[in-house]
Amino acid sequence: MTNTTPPSPAASTTGRSFNELPLSPGMQSTLQQLGYLTMTPIQAASLPIALAGHDLIAQAKTGSGKTAAFALALLTRLNPRRFAVQAMVLCPTRELADQVTQEIRRLARSADNIKILTLCGGSTMRPQIASLEHGAHIVVGTPGRIMDHIDRGSLNLEALNTLVLDEADRMLDMGFYDQIAYVARHCPAERQTLLFSATYPDGIARLARQFLRAPREVKLQEQHEEGKIRQRFYKMENEQRLQAVGMLLKHYRPVSTLAFCNTKQQCRSLLEALHAQGIKALTLNGDLEQRERDQVLIQFANRSCSVLVATDVAARGLDIAQLEAVINVDVTPDPEVHIHRIGRTGRADQDGWALSLCGPTDRHRIVSLAQTMRIEPEWHELDALQNDNDSPLVPPMVTLQILGGRKEKIRPGDVLGALTGEAGYTREQVGKITVTDFSTYVAVVRNIAAEAVRKLSAGKVKGKTVKVRAL
Repeated sequence: MTNTTPPSPAASTTGRSFNELPLSPGMQSTLQQLGYLTMTPIQAASLPIALAGHDLIAQAKTGSGKTAAFALALLTRLNPRRFAVQAMVLCPTRELADQVTQEIRRLARSADNIKILTLCGGSTMRPQIASLEHGAHIVVGTPGRIMDHIDRGSLNLEALNTLVLDEADRMLDMGFYDQIAYVARHCPAERQTLLFSATYPDGIARLARQFLRAPREVKLQEQHEEGKIRQRFYKMENEQRLQAVGMLLKHYRPVSTLAFCNTKQQCRSLLEALHAQGIKALTLNGDLEQRERDQVLIQFANRSCSVLVATDVAARGLDIAQLEAVINVDVTPDPEVHIHRIGRTGRADQDGWALSLCGPTDRHRIVSLAQTMRIEPEWHELDALQNDNDSPLVPPMVTLQILGGRKEKIRPGDVLGALTGEAGYTREQVGKITVTDFSTYVAVVRNIAAEAVRKLSAGKVKGKTVKVRAL
């Protein structure tokens, strides 16, 4: 494996323009329209290698701009006039696959009618098979479902020239090694393979040896600006752990918090403890059906749920904007996982809190964490937390579910129009609108929620009467 780790990313890869890249005028114009002016460090380090046709292993976390890095590479190699699958992206979760599909669509909009399909579990096979029969240029999906389509003969990969493994470490964590290997073996040998991963477990080297050809390697250390994420470690006894989460929430009063536990059982226990304290919390775990998982993520992302409780596996591929705090209810033994957890807050131009609860047996973990991160841990006592504000921690928004989605041709503008037109609300009272195949979810400010349900139910969306409920 040739290692072309670039010099310090800060020195060589920030602030460089997309104009330096050998991209078509149409693509350059699209990038300008989308406001992509300068490359992120991972884009600047990986795009020249990917566009030159080399296989690549790139270390990059969610939110670093990696999707555009591989999307630009695969779109450049695409022949729109050839109606066959020429590029495939494997993702750990359906949520990430949806995000990746949306990003590639935005970047592909200057090209002739490029068709992109999402193939994930949790949806029925028949519509996916029908869509594949009509042809596609790019498929994005989860390893298990892609493997099912290869087995059935519904996915033909003879024309494939680019394979992307996105968040490869997460796919390995979720036990997808054999499925990834199966899919890779069914791709043409003469292809480009781009592997993106936030951490470097052993399985990554094994994948690279088996399926990549002389890959170049780009490894950018997690770059968090000093002071953007403020870390504090709280000493406590193990029996205080669940109550302590409520104490931290009431003291810091974040609007959105991601709370990490090491086990599903601990997630369940914490959820009960938070509900008992009147805190609106939801959990993500492997037992949820895909529809339930989607609803949980939508409510958390649109700020109608204060706390999302999850294990590392359940939180794979999660990228939430405006996350004020991460609480490590259980300290992870793996420093790279800790860095990945806390890196979900303090994004873009925002600050964030990373608060870790440490029992007597966690202290040695914190010592090794601090050495890896080159920090001096800031220790605090639980007793010092001020909980003078007794008002309940209430999320600012409520999510309304409208029965009817993409299949009924509903668009976000239709829902916004119904709320700001006939219903008489202002744009500021309406939050995020998410349209799925069969439902549409809209966040509204809490004090109008009950009335908005009545008004939407009595009025019309896209000329039709709809059923609406508050989640």
